[in-house]
Amino acid sequence: LKNTTDDALPRYLTSLKFKQSHILADVRLGLGYAAVAISGVTFYTDYKLGWDATKSWTLWAVIAYFIINGALTYWTWGIEKGKIFTGQTNNNFISIASSVTKHKPIYSLKVCCSRSGSDIEMLSLSAPFTRWFDSDGYFVPIPFQRWLASEIPLVGEADPLKVDSRSADYRPTEFVDAQGTASTHISAQASTGEGPELAARSRKSKRSA
Repeated sequence: LKNTTDDALPRYLTSLKFKQSHILADVRLGLGYAAVAISGVTFYTDYKLGWDATKSWTLWAVIAYFIINGALTYWTWGIEKGKIFTGQTNNNFISIASSVTKHKPIYSLKVCCSRSGSDIEMLSLSAPFTRWFDSDGYFVPIPFQRWLASEIPLVGEADPLKVDSRSADYRPTEFVDAQGTASTHISAQASTGEGPELAARSRKSKRSA
């Protein structure tokens, strides 16, 4: 549930013209690839030249490997700290980190917003996964997007149509009748951006038919 939600958040924000920064991910990947490269080169030289000819190189390679892995660990836990999105829009900066507590289906976000010429604003949000996952386990994007737009001012300004005071009472299970019906409703909402009103109209038309 967390991974699916984490993947959906950057897609939504970039669709609102937020420019995502990939520096954190690029540094993490660079450190990881460097460690793998050291391991590969060490293995290859040892295989080709033998232990006696490469043992001094191997010592320095092992030291470099542990230094790089230590830097990678620090970068992941000390710098990234669960960040799933960093970016900006109209000279306004936003950083979002996600987390979950074991055995608790609650999705938590820590949001850092910095507007041009103003102080940094810190927000802490949390909501149950059932708000945007239906009873069959399908992710429903509209309730999730409404939650973000209603709780994060920068997102709400970029997508004012999703700011809905009723979003706290809305659950995707309310309009899911069966797996096939749910797919139709989800697809319609994702493509048109309409909310539960569309699902309600769909149910009424089916019953009249």
